[in-house]
Amino acid sequence: MGVDVRRWSVGLAAALVASGLLVSPAVAAADYSQAADTYAGSQIAKHEGHGGTASARTARPRPRAGGAAGHDVSSYQGNVDWPRAWSAGGRFVYVKATEGTGYVNPRFAQQYNGSYDAGMIRGAYHFARPDVSSGAAQANYFVDHGGGWSSDGRTLPGALDIEYNPYGETCYGLGPVAMSWWLRDFSDTYRARIGRFPAIYTSTSWWNRCTGGNEGFGPNNPLWVARYSDDVGPLPAGWTHWMVWQFADRGALPGDQDTFEGPATRLHDFSMRSMV
Repeated sequence: MGVDVRRWSVGLAAALVASGLLVSPAVAAADYSQAADTYAGSQIAKHEGHGGTASARTARPRPRAGGAAGHDVSSYQGNVDWPRAWSAGGRFVYVKATEGTGYVNPRFAQQYNGSYDAGMIRGAYHFARPDVSSGAAQANYFVDHGGGWSSDGRTLPGALDIEYNPYGETCYGLGPVAMSWWLRDFSDTYRARIGRFPAIYTSTSWWNRCTGGNEGFGPNNPLWVARYSDDVGPLPAGWTHWMVWQFADRGALPGDQDTFEGPATRLHDFSMRSMV
């Protein structure tokens, strides 16, 4: 049975904060030297391999399991040719907005607004840095720098990208309980700000290792799972289905290749929900 932070008492949470176990001490001069090169899956590909077949990584994207085709981008892709991406089959995109509390994607406006203008449903994501500040601080930073949401039918709820630490220890120096509390802090703060739970982007291997197989997020947080293969494989603890599957780190669309769990009509409906 994984750790379920919902069952831990408020008193224990206070004790963890007091002891410094809930959130690692803030770093006076946090390292963002790799922020332009860190994006959803950058560390997963490094630690878990690219996987998949050559055809899965280079062929024209096709919906999997009847799902809408999409992708995700960051400043790494530069200015994107959005009409071309639409013509190539892309119907939705997640764009990196922020990292920690010290980095904003300089290409965000071109990517986020440009994809919308081309007809795509778009969303923003935040690259988590539990080593530099609290979950609440990073959720607020994310919302304040592009990570919001509206019920216009064209905007996905923001996503939290939590994966291998590009700057050091795999789990950012946090144990499973402390990591679970950090994630809860981010999720609850984001929900309080915009009225929706954030999606969580992760891999099964990282999640089960660094949260101790926490099962408490599956009921509320949509899953954006990374596995570069022809099969999605086992899901992280707590989830019984995925919302978005990142199945390849390259392909016909700029950035990583993704598929939504259903057709474009369901994607539209999901984007409009006022609460998950």
